[in-house]
Amino acid sequence: MHIFVDADACPVKDEIYRVAERYSLTVVLVANCWMRVPHNTFIHLEVVSDGFDAADDWIVEQAGRDDIIITADIPLAGRCIKKGARVLGPGGKPFTEDNIGSALATRELLSGLRDLGEIGGGPPPFSKRDRSLFLQQLDQMINAILKKQR
Repeated sequence: MHIFVDADACPVKDEIYRVAERYSLTVVLVANCWMRVPHNTFIHLEVVSDGFDAADDWIVEQAGRDDIIITADIPLAGRCIKKGARVLGPGGKPFTEDNIGSALATRELLSGLRDLGEIGGGPPPFSKRDRSLFLQQLDQMINAILKKQR
């Protein structure tokens, strides 16, 4: 089991490191440019080209059944779910086969409304509650996978 992180704008990297260390899991951060990561044998940085969706494509190619993907990118989440990976948003929302279709539809609707100027702005600010929910969901996801593997 690996944790792959769509790292360019991920606000919960430190939380991922702590949980991964507790469970002795490998973390692979995937980004379009170099970034500082802790010097630890279980944390790796994969720098991909800055081409459109290069990081997403790399993650999808590497992801396997029961790997965990951390991303806010809904299309990437959908691609990873199709490969059998587990996907968790940085705000603690798990993406599943049951909810990915509606998440993609909502994303398209909101994108269209933004293009028309009907709505503006982005997501709400990231909160302590989001971090707490993320940690709880990541822990539950890891334990579910470990239980299934036994």
